[in-house]
Amino acid sequence: MLLVLFMAAGLWGIGMAMGAPKSARWTMIGLLYLAVVGVQAVFPPEHQLVIATGGSLAMWLMIGGAVAVVLAYSSMLQKLRQKADAKAEDAAQENAAQELFSETELNRYARHIVLRELGGLGQKKLKDAKVLVVGAGGLGSPVLLYLAAAGVGRIGVVDDDVVDNSNLQRQVIHKDEAIGTPKVLSAAEAMTAQNPFVTVVPYPRRLTEEDAAEIIGAYDLVLDGTDNFDTRYLVNEVCVAQGKPLISGALSQWEGQLSVFDTASGTPCYQCIFPEAPGPGIAPSCSEAGVVGPLPGVVGTMMAAEAVKVITGAGAALRGEMMIYDALWGETRKIGLKPRSDCPTCGAKNG
Repeated sequence: MLLVLFMAAGLWGIGMAMGAPKSARWTMIGLLYLAVVGVQAVFPPEHQLVIATGGSLAMWLMIGGAVAVVLAYSSMLQKLRQKADAKAEDAAQENAAQELFSETELNRYARHIVLRELGGLGQKKLKDAKVLVVGAGGLGSPVLLYLAAAGVGRIGVVDDDVVDNSNLQRQVIHKDEAIGTPKVLSAAEAMTAQNPFVTVVPYPRRLTEEDAAEIIGAYDLVLDGTDNFDTRYLVNEVCVAQGKPLISGALSQWEGQLSVFDTASGTPCYQCIFPEAPGPGIAPSCSEAGVVGPLPGVVGTMMAAEAVKVITGAGAALRGEMMIYDALWGETRKIGLKPRSDCPTCGAKNG
């Protein structure tokens, strides 16, 4: 029996010296035990191997049974400890939520707070977040509504356009009576009506090189749903310079796409993927090519979901990936994206 103990100790020591994990070392000792039991069961009692390894099959079976009982008991204790820790964490999340939110807010955000990936602390991050949405049109409509509903504390919205009758087929944040009013004011009214606990900051103008850095600098995260490349490149440039994550979405007829551009985390920027604005007629606007009404809702809602993940750290955001949704054929696919070392906006940073 001493021989077996020495062999077991030797296997453990060798495994430790080689840096093998404990599970691998225990596996080797388990194989040694099975070999000893095999020797005891197969060879006659007078065989030298049988004598050298204890000479008793019953003894080794009793030892194996005792070890199995101890391991089962230890495993049960570990599972109970994990359940207790999970309950304690849930209780801490609940206590934190009760301290941070009013009773009305707790009831409003209850479906978030019970999510293990969010909880009270995640909802607090949403409440503390400052998010800028560029564009209050097709994509901006669902983005703004869902960010407000999710409890994002401060939401800025930039748009220089007014509500037009032709917008209402897809821009669901605006009402018929808002026709002729600035989109940012129409959106702000709808958002605060939906959730009075959020602050909406309207910017009734188009972003320019003179004010983009100042406006974006006041926010933690930017979502771009604009329909012109000049603004897209400007927003991307400022976000890269300031290290701000940018969630970008785009639409065309039946197809939409979105991605999270976060160069501070090593992803490509928008200009890495779209180096130049397409020529005339190659990427027509929605007014020229048309767009199916629900499509902005689908893609915009995906953008809002990505924003919740980026803010709270839940799950895996679409960093370095692009989601493409084809509404005509009901298909969704993802493609990987890589930075370009020669990108004029972020090439030096990613290089």
